[in-house]
Amino acid sequence: MKEIKKVVLAYSGGLDTSVIAKWLEDTYQCDVVTFTADLGQGEEVEPARAKAEALGIKEIYIEDLREEFVRDFVFPMFRANTLYEGEYLLGTSIARPLISKRLIEIANETGADAISHGATGKGNDQVRFELGAYALKPGVQVIAPWREWDLNSREKLLAYCEEHGIQVEKKKGKSPYSMDANLLHISYEGGILENPWAEAEEDMWRWSVSPEKAPDQPLYLELTYKKGDIIAIDGQEMTPATVLTYLNKVGGENGVGRLDIVENRYVGMKSRGCYETPGGTIMLKAHRAIESITLDREVAHLKDELMPKYAKLIYNGYWWSPEREMLQKMIDESQECVNGVVRLKLYKGNVVVVGRQSDDSLFDENIATFEDDAGAYDQADAEGFIKLNALRLRIAANKGRNLN
Repeated sequence: MKEIKKVVLAYSGGLDTSVIAKWLEDTYQCDVVTFTADLGQGEEVEPARAKAEALGIKEIYIEDLREEFVRDFVFPMFRANTLYEGEYLLGTSIARPLISKRLIEIANETGADAISHGATGKGNDQVRFELGAYALKPGVQVIAPWREWDLNSREKLLAYCEEHGIQVEKKKGKSPYSMDANLLHISYEGGILENPWAEAEEDMWRWSVSPEKAPDQPLYLELTYKKGDIIAIDGQEMTPATVLTYLNKVGGENGVGRLDIVENRYVGMKSRGCYETPGGTIMLKAHRAIESITLDREVAHLKDELMPKYAKLIYNGYWWSPEREMLQKMIDESQECVNGVVRLKLYKGNVVVVGRQSDDSLFDENIATFEDDAGAYDQADAEGFIKLNALRLRIAANKGRNLN
């Protein structure tokens, strides 16, 4: 690794990244630039400025990226109805390419020759941050302290803070879980969750009530779509971040969006995690509903076939890849006529579609009706259709091929 003069650090202001800021200065004898992003994690990010200043940091970036996050990352992902391994809504995964993008942009603005992050050597985030960084700036140096240092426990980190005079905020009742939050979700790992048989404790959840404690009366919502994106709720126009904020609120109040899964990490291990994604759970259900009346059958089926590949690309950190961009163009093209309104009922953890309408609907009541269709559909045509599709099966049976 060449000499490092300046490094941009993805900085939260917490224990790990505060230690990393000082460690980078001492180890590489370089200047450190801190970057703190507000992605809707629900905590004030401005205190990170004071913490960085206390460490002697001269260049400090603190940015509100909530609208960009939802508009340019979350919404495009939901146009594909994206789920990793059939369940995970990719709340952590989709935030990493935006952070990588800003790290590189800030490195270019400040003349830094390296970036750094606080992801461990066991997880997916190191891959996501670094794949994005290399795609956007091939020659950038990446420093991942958790792969280099020996400060591999909380006790050692605290000892380092004491030795170097780093002030660490000691919160009472600190959660035993490793958590990551943004406007799409909050995740929980570690603690008793490392035993996949153990049920998550009720007081772990932060964003939602349990379905048992949700209101006894359902909540109805109407979501208006334009080209596959929600533009209004109950007739009121909203920005992308405002849409997701509101859906998180009402979804959480009605027990929507809890998930407990064991997923396959890109680095090879299985990991058990719990997630709260109330707004995303509502968005997925509603988007499939509006597509059900506006998309051609084969387009819808092709999207469903491509989705697992698209989800895997995002989960593994390949947002900034040509194959993801190619898939995105196909997905976005499919959304030109995905316009209309979906009516939902939220009730005790459930999201129920109760209505959908669109000027671009392909649903024809005259053809679909069980009543007299006045000749709109000739049922006799079905006989030839069936025989033609059965031809290969009949030939095989006549040749003595037994499929039993």
